[in-house]
Amino acid sequence: MERTLIIIKPDGVQRALVGNVISRFEQRGLRIAGMKLIQISRELAEEHYAEHKGKGFFEPTVKFITSSPVVVMCLEGANAVVAARQTMGATRPPEAAPGTIRADLGLDVSRNIVHGSDKPETAEREIKLYFKPEELISYTRAGDVWLKE
Repeated sequence: MERTLIIIKPDGVQRALVGNVISRFEQRGLRIAGMKLIQISRELAEEHYAEHKGKGFFEPTVKFITSSPVVVMCLEGANAVVAARQTMGATRPPEAAPGTIRADLGLDVSRNIVHGSDKPETAEREIKLYFKPEELISYTRAGDVWLKE
């Protein structure tokens, strides 16, 4: 079972879209293995976005992600990274497919509601930044048998 990290960003929290976003991932068949509302510190934001340090968007991104509480989730399911990214849509909302989170709810590239890990290796690193192993729970939902052969 694959896992991925999702962050409902400050714009999603401030616009009261948390329930809508969570519902879309659950409807896609992904399970919540861990979830919490947190205020990301500057140090954590810099560690999360370390690969972008020195790029022009690094400082505005760190400032934004630390500006308000966020909801962090560890989702799990078959091909969780790809499933979550398809559910989110393209990074730039105008380029996202209709029906995706970013197409329906995002305003622009910096206010696109949600972050998701881009590959399984990234997901593993990001999940460790936000969750202790004991904070994650694997379980089977009653309806899971209907989601796969």
